Amino acid sequence: MENGTYFYFMLFENIGCLKYAFFTMGFIFYCAVICFNVLIILVIFMEKTLHQPMYILISCLSINSVYGTAGFFPRLLTDLLSDAHLISREACLLQSFVIYSYAAFELTILMLMAIDRFVAISKPMHYNNIITTRFLTFLIFIAWLYPMIFVGTSGLLTFRLSICGNKLFKVYCHNYEIVKLSCVNNTINNIYGLIVTITTIFIPLSFILYTYIRIIIICQRSTQKFRSKAYQTCIPHMIILLNFSVALFLELTLSRFVNGELPITLTIVISLEFIVIPPFVNPLVYGLNLPDIRKKMWHLLKVSK
Repeated sequence: MENGTYFYFMLFENIGCLKYAFFTMGFIFYCAVICFNVLIILVIFMEKTLHQPMYILISCLSINSVYGTAGFFPRLLTDLLSDAHLISREACLLQSFVIYSYAAFELTILMLMAIDRFVAISKPMHYNNIITTRFLTFLIFIAWLYPMIFVGTSGLLTFRLSICGNKLFKVYCHNYEIVKLSCVNNTINNIYGLIVTITTIFIPLSFILYTYIRIIIICQRSTQKFRSKAYQTCIPHMIILLNFSVALFLELTLSRFVNGELPITLTIVISLEFIVIPPFVNPLVYGLNLPDIRKKMWHLLKVSK
């Protein structure tokens, strides 16, 4: 096989019979992620009282979780049971696009949630006039299109490169790892990668942090009752944001290490956290912390029984 036509996932080597245990745990975990997120989506879709901006954005997070994990888990489970851990160049770039567009979507959706809470807290009397259905639809469309263009262009720039190596020290396809295998000048890819990181990660994250600081300032100047209600709706968003930001930061940091500098187990755990933990934690946080969703979830589960 010609170099660059197929890539090999080197971290699947020498795991022996442990692959069956990993497959079982991965399969159960993936089923749990799908069930939890689909339940959130169904509850919000079927219950008209939840057809409000905040809940619609929560359902967008769950849809994104289903999308992101679909780009990762089926391939992972297949590789765990396969003896040949290889993937075609086209399929590898597609998986990389899905996983990193998922990460970018997560931040843009969290940014919209921060905007929604800021308007609801700072201008409660004008909230319905500002966050209209048409305006929210437009924001969601931009939130999905904006990362897709940036991440997709990065994949196209990588596709044009001549690749001389074929060993990936990951359990999924990573655009930067593919670029490092290039045998031609990849300066354009490195510069554009920095632009993508700034536009899809640091700008949304900075805006989110700024918005929540403004919310905290407003709450400190308000009554105890107002603060309590505001924090009740904002704290779940902050937990989700903190969880995802830490996981994404660890992944970005890990990608800058030279292969072999960290223990393999630590490398795998850190690289998987941003794609594995948030899709599992998000529905639990919203299902347990927001009374409206929690009540409707229990009602739906009782009806299904």
